[in-house]
Amino acid sequence: MASADVRQELDCSICLSIYTDPVTLRCGHNFCRVCIDRVLDTQEGSGAYTCPECRATFRRRPALIRSITLCNIVGRFLSTWPDQEETGIFCTYCIHSPVPAAKSCLLCEASLCDKHLRVHSKSAEHVLCHPTTALGNRKCSIHKELFRYYCTEDAACICVYCSTGEHRGHLVESLDDASEKKKEKLRNVLQKLTTKRTETEKRVQSLQERRREDQGKAAGVTETVTALFRDIRRQLEDLEKRVLSEISRQEQRVLLSVSDLIQQLEIKKDEMSRKMRHIEELCNMSDPVTVLQEPDTGDLCDTEDTERHDIQVRGAGDLDVGLISGTLHTLSDIITGINTGIYVQEYTDLLLDIATAGDNILISGDRKTASRSDINQNHPVTPERFEGNQVISIRRFSSGRHYWEVDVSKSVWWGVGMCYPSIDRRGDPSYIGYNNKSWCVYRCNDQYSVIHDSTVIRLPDNIPCDRVRVYLDHGAGQLSFYSICDPIRHLHTYTAVLTEPLHAALWLDDRSITISGGVRSWEKLP
Repeated sequence: MASADVRQELDCSICLSIYTDPVTLRCGHNFCRVCIDRVLDTQEGSGAYTCPECRATFRRRPALIRSITLCNIVGRFLSTWPDQEETGIFCTYCIHSPVPAAKSCLLCEASLCDKHLRVHSKSAEHVLCHPTTALGNRKCSIHKELFRYYCTEDAACICVYCSTGEHRGHLVESLDDASEKKKEKLRNVLQKLTTKRTETEKRVQSLQERRREDQGKAAGVTETVTALFRDIRRQLEDLEKRVLSEISRQEQRVLLSVSDLIQQLEIKKDEMSRKMRHIEELCNMSDPVTVLQEPDTGDLCDTEDTERHDIQVRGAGDLDVGLISGTLHTLSDIITGINTGIYVQEYTDLLLDIATAGDNILISGDRKTASRSDINQNHPVTPERFEGNQVISIRRFSSGRHYWEVDVSKSVWWGVGMCYPSIDRRGDPSYIGYNNKSWCVYRCNDQYSVIHDSTVIRLPDNIPCDRVRVYLDHGAGQLSFYSICDPIRHLHTYTAVLTEPLHAALWLDDRSITISGGVRSWEKLP
């Protein structure tokens, strides 16, 4: 019994629950910090503050002093008494043993079990609800009356006294009506969220399918490239064996020929040595008759025979380089096959169309450089010519994959991109990037951006960029920009349904920019 009395003494008179961070007013009454702060907030501007317990008046907002002793008591009590938040909501009147509550009465500010509910008053003033500990939240903190109305102007639940007091003249509704209106709004929000979630799920499924397709394509390309390089290695190994075998065969042939010649010459050398000794003997004889009767030896130094052997030696020492070179030509065939089977199919010039250049744009003789001029060129006004400082290419791209590069090292204010031929040629909508018919990467001093349909996406600072690469995959609807540095840096990729061919487009406001080389075009891997 004593424990139940102590339990009731630890209830805040505002929320009717056990104290949470209890504080004390100067009048000595204790409240939860959050509860008394909420009451004092409602009294702002009224000229005075009052204690909800004793109605003591304070001219200024009273300071809230933390009650350390009460805080310690609450903590010790909670450590030895079942906590309602952990064990559930129990009947207020079953003090000897906790019994789960079936309902809570807003008027009595008490929770009741089935037994006590049967004897509870059935009058309309006693409003029953699901068991709750936040009974104080359903009453006016000032008048201690149940909330009956909702003030739409202040978005607050109010009691009868509030409706005739500080909320007098405001538009008020019954709680049920206001609740139904809010529920209707929530239902609309729920419906929109459901629709968006469904759309999001479809997008996720679409992206997952795209991911699977890309993984399948990547796997196919990987298999193709792996097989291609495996075949290349096999061909190179076969070619190496054939070339080395041919060199070895020719080496053996030459060595055999040279060895045979060496043997013949050794025999010839021995014969000449023998004759030389015989001649020396004749030269040393004193008998002239013997010398004169010896056969003539003039043919011993036959120079023609010597030259014939020299020719044979030179001929025997030559490898058939022509045959080896012919075998090595197979390597060129392999490389050509690689180019044909993988990437490069075409390399063509990309030239600027003078007929589209603005009046302050000079086009070089090779039609690859556009320069900004302060002198008006007085070009003839035609439907194709731009009013601004830009120019497009003669060539248009309606299919396939291509890339081209622009040297922008001499300019600090430029735009490089692509556009449809139907782009406007005059006025602000004609500038590349500032309409839905063009895409570009743009530089102003040291700041880089990409622009499409007037939507500017700022790129990171300090991008090293002396050359820009524009990559187009018309079939996939992809347009990408790269900074050609070491290593190459990807700037941005646009994906769109391309409905027209595309021209290369340049815009500049100082100095010059130049198309580097031409256009590389290729087909997809087989």
